[in-house]
Amino acid sequence: MSIVINGTGSISGIAVGGLPDGTVDAGTLATNSVDSAELIDGAVDAAHLASGVGGKVLQVVSVTKTDTFSSSTTSWTDITGFTATITPTSTSSKIFVTVTGYAGGDTNRFAYLKVQRNGTDVGIGDSRNDGTPKRCLCDLGDSPHDVDVGYAFTGSFLDSPASTSALTYKTQMWVIAGTYLIGGSKSESDGNRSATPSTITLMEIGV
Repeated sequence: MSIVINGTGSISGIAVGGLPDGTVDAGTLATNSVDSAELIDGAVDAAHLASGVGGKVLQVVSVTKTDTFSSSTTSWTDITGFTATITPTSTSSKIFVTVTGYAGGDTNRFAYLKVQRNGTDVGIGDSRNDGTPKRCLCDLGDSPHDVDVGYAFTGSFLDSPASTSALTYKTQMWVIAGTYLIGGSKSESDGNRSATPSTITLMEIGV
Protein backbone atom coordinates (compact mmCIF):
# COMPACT_ATOMS: atom_id res chain seq x y z
CA MET A 1 0.00 0.00 0.00
CA SER A 2 1.31 3.40 -0.94
CA ILE A 3 1.58 6.20 1.57
CA VAL A 4 -1.11 8.84 1.05
CA ILE A 5 -1.17 12.33 2.53
CA ASN A 6 -4.81 13.12 2.90
CA GLY A 7 -6.33 16.55 2.55
CA THR A 8 -7.70 16.24 6.08
CA GLY A 9 -4.18 16.41 7.49
CA SER A 10 -3.83 12.67 8.11
CA ILE A 11 -1.42 10.14 6.60
CA SER A 12 -2.52 6.64 5.62
CA GLY A 13 -0.71 3.58 4.34
CA ILE A 14 2.06 3.51 6.99
CA ALA A 15 2.74 -0.06 8.15
CA VAL A 16 3.50 -0.92 11.78
CA GLY A 17 7.18 -0.22 12.28
CA GLY A 18 7.30 1.92 9.18
CA LEU A 19 8.49 5.04 10.98
CA PRO A 20 12.25 5.39 11.45
CA ASP A 21 13.63 5.18 14.99
CA GLY A 22 13.50 8.53 16.73
CA THR A 23 10.65 9.87 14.59
CA VAL A 24 8.21 9.99 17.53
CA ASP A 25 9.45 11.79 20.64
CA ALA A 26 7.77 12.78 23.92
CA GLY A 27 6.53 16.04 22.39
CA THR A 28 4.74 14.16 19.61
CA LEU A 29 2.63 12.09 22.00
CA ALA A 30 -0.70 13.53 22.99
CA THR A 31 -1.29 14.23 26.68
CA ASN A 32 -2.53 11.12 28.53
CA SER A 33 -2.09 9.00 25.40
CA VAL A 34 -0.04 6.32 27.24
CA ASP A 35 -1.51 4.56 30.26
CA SER A 36 -0.81 1.30 32.13
CA ALA A 37 -2.50 -0.77 29.41
CA GLU A 38 0.31 0.13 26.98
CA LEU A 39 3.09 -0.85 29.39
CA ILE A 40 4.35 -4.41 29.53
CA ASP A 41 5.14 -6.07 32.86
CA GLY A 42 8.53 -4.96 34.12
CA ALA A 43 8.70 -1.93 31.81
CA VAL A 44 9.29 0.39 34.78
CA ASP A 45 12.04 -0.70 37.16
CA ALA A 46 13.54 0.86 40.29
CA ALA A 47 16.12 2.77 38.24
CA HIS A 48 13.32 4.72 36.52
CA LEU A 49 11.55 5.79 39.70
CA ALA A 50 12.18 9.21 41.19
CA SER A 51 14.22 9.36 44.38
CA GLY A 52 12.07 8.46 47.38
CA VAL A 53 9.41 6.76 45.23
CA GLY A 54 8.85 3.02 45.54
CA GLY A 55 9.72 0.72 48.37
CA LYS A 56 7.29 -1.93 49.56
CA VAL A 57 7.05 -4.97 51.77
CA LEU A 58 7.89 -7.95 49.56
CA GLN A 59 7.45 -10.72 52.13
CA VAL A 60 6.96 -11.27 55.84
CA VAL A 61 8.21 -14.15 57.99
CA SER A 62 7.12 -14.36 61.62
CA VAL A 63 7.82 -16.93 64.34
CA THR A 64 6.01 -16.87 67.68
CA LYS A 65 7.45 -18.57 70.76
CA THR A 66 4.69 -19.73 73.09
CA ASP A 67 6.76 -21.93 75.40
CA THR A 68 9.28 -20.70 77.95
CA PHE A 69 13.07 -20.63 77.69
CA SER A 70 14.99 -20.38 80.95
CA SER A 71 18.63 -19.45 81.40
CA SER A 72 21.04 -18.41 84.13
CA THR A 73 24.10 -18.34 81.84
CA THR A 74 26.37 -15.29 82.07
CA SER A 75 27.31 -15.47 78.39
CA TRP A 76 25.45 -15.33 75.09
CA THR A 77 23.10 -18.32 74.82
CA ASP A 78 20.77 -19.24 71.94
CA ILE A 79 17.08 -18.88 72.80
CA THR A 80 15.51 -22.06 71.44
CA GLY A 81 12.52 -21.62 69.16
CA PHE A 82 13.12 -17.88 68.78
CA THR A 83 14.64 -17.97 65.28
CA ALA A 84 13.31 -17.02 61.82
CA THR A 85 14.66 -17.54 58.29
CA ILE A 86 14.01 -15.45 55.18
CA THR A 87 15.36 -15.56 51.62
CA PRO A 88 15.48 -12.08 50.04
CA THR A 89 14.37 -11.71 46.42
CA SER A 90 16.98 -9.05 45.64
CA THR A 91 20.44 -8.09 46.89
CA SER A 92 19.22 -4.48 47.21
CA SER A 93 16.45 -5.40 49.65
CA LYS A 94 16.54 -4.44 53.32
CA ILE A 95 15.37 -6.73 56.11
CA PHE A 96 13.41 -5.06 58.90
CA VAL A 97 13.79 -7.16 62.05
CA THR A 98 11.50 -6.81 65.07
CA VAL A 99 11.54 -8.80 68.30
CA THR A 100 8.80 -8.36 70.86
CA GLY A 101 7.64 -10.37 73.79
CA TYR A 102 7.70 -11.15 77.43
CA ALA A 103 10.47 -11.92 79.90
CA GLY A 104 10.91 -12.17 83.64
CA GLY A 105 13.49 -12.87 86.28
CA ASP A 106 14.36 -13.13 89.93
CA THR A 107 14.46 -10.08 92.18
CA ASN A 108 17.07 -7.48 91.13
CA ARG A 109 18.13 -9.43 88.06
CA PHE A 110 18.89 -8.14 84.59
CA ALA A 111 19.33 -9.66 81.13
CA TYR A 112 20.18 -8.64 77.57
CA LEU A 113 18.97 -9.79 74.15
CA LYS A 114 20.72 -9.62 70.78
CA VAL A 115 20.16 -10.94 67.25
CA GLN A 116 22.57 -12.71 64.93
CA ARG A 117 22.26 -13.11 61.16
CA ASN A 118 23.87 -16.35 60.03
CA GLY A 119 26.16 -16.21 63.06
CA THR A 120 27.08 -12.51 62.79
CA ASP A 121 25.86 -9.91 65.30
CA VAL A 122 23.57 -7.37 63.61
CA GLY A 123 21.56 -4.36 64.69
CA ILE A 124 23.19 -3.98 68.07
CA GLY A 125 24.33 -0.84 69.87
CA ASP A 126 26.02 -0.01 73.12
CA SER A 127 24.42 -1.29 76.29
CA ARG A 128 24.46 0.42 79.67
CA ASN A 129 27.79 0.68 81.45
CA ASP A 130 27.06 -1.62 84.37
CA GLY A 131 29.09 -4.57 83.12
CA THR A 132 29.12 -7.15 80.36
CA PRO A 133 27.92 -7.59 77.71
CA LYS A 134 28.95 -4.34 76.11
CA ARG A 135 26.55 -4.53 73.15
CA CYS A 136 22.97 -5.76 72.72
CA LEU A 137 19.75 -5.07 70.80
CA CYS A 138 17.57 -4.46 73.84
CA ASP A 139 17.42 -4.91 77.59
CA LEU A 140 15.11 -7.58 78.96
CA GLY A 141 14.53 -5.51 82.08
CA ASP A 142 15.00 -6.15 85.75
CA SER A 143 12.61 -6.72 88.63
CA PRO A 144 13.69 -4.68 91.64
CA HIS A 145 10.34 -4.62 93.41
CA ASP A 146 9.07 -8.18 93.52
CA VAL A 147 10.08 -11.75 92.80
CA ASP A 148 9.38 -13.02 89.29
CA VAL A 149 7.92 -9.80 87.90
CA GLY A 150 7.15 -9.96 84.17
CA TYR A 151 8.61 -7.50 81.67
CA ALA A 152 7.50 -6.68 78.10
CA PHE A 153 10.37 -5.95 75.70
CA THR A 154 10.79 -4.81 72.10
CA GLY A 155 13.67 -4.16 69.74
CA SER A 156 13.99 -3.51 66.01
CA PHE A 157 16.55 -2.62 63.36
CA LEU A 158 16.95 -2.39 59.57
CA ASP A 159 19.49 -4.84 58.17
CA SER A 160 21.24 -4.61 54.76
CA PRO A 161 22.41 -8.16 54.03
CA ALA A 162 23.02 -7.67 50.25
CA SER A 163 22.12 -11.30 49.66
CA THR A 164 19.57 -13.57 47.99
CA SER A 165 20.58 -16.58 50.08
CA ALA A 166 18.62 -17.90 53.04
CA LEU A 167 19.23 -15.71 56.10
CA THR A 168 18.63 -17.04 59.60
CA TYR A 169 18.09 -14.48 62.36
CA LYS A 170 18.41 -15.99 65.81
CA THR A 171 18.08 -14.43 69.24
CA GLN A 172 20.49 -14.84 72.13
CA MET A 173 20.25 -13.94 75.82
CA TRP A 174 22.87 -12.96 78.41
CA VAL A 175 21.82 -13.11 82.07
CA ILE A 176 23.65 -10.89 84.51
CA ALA A 177 22.74 -12.98 87.58
CA GLY A 178 20.11 -15.44 88.76
CA THR A 179 17.61 -16.99 86.33
CA TYR A 180 15.71 -15.31 83.51
CA LEU A 181 12.73 -16.55 81.50
CA ILE A 182 11.60 -15.57 78.01
CA GLY A 183 8.71 -16.83 75.89
CA GLY A 184 5.02 -17.30 76.41
CA SER A 185 4.62 -18.74 79.89
CA LYS A 186 3.88 -16.68 82.98
CA SER A 187 6.87 -15.82 85.12
CA GLU A 188 5.05 -14.07 87.98
CA SER A 189 4.82 -16.00 91.20
CA ASP A 190 1.43 -14.45 92.04
CA GLY A 191 -0.14 -15.74 88.81
CA ASN A 192 -2.40 -12.71 88.44
CA ARG A 193 -1.24 -11.72 84.96
CA SER A 194 -1.03 -13.78 81.79
CA ALA A 195 2.05 -13.71 79.61
CA THR A 196 2.29 -12.53 76.01
CA PRO A 197 4.01 -14.87 73.50
CA SER A 198 7.35 -13.63 72.13
CA THR A 199 7.63 -13.00 68.39
CA ILE A 200 10.43 -12.38 65.89
CA THR A 201 9.30 -10.86 62.59
CA LEU A 202 11.32 -10.38 59.40
CA MET A 203 10.08 -8.07 56.61
CA GLU A 204 11.81 -7.79 53.25
CA ILE A 205 11.65 -4.17 52.10
CA GLY A 206 12.14 -3.54 48.39
CA VAL A 207 14.02 -0.37 47.47
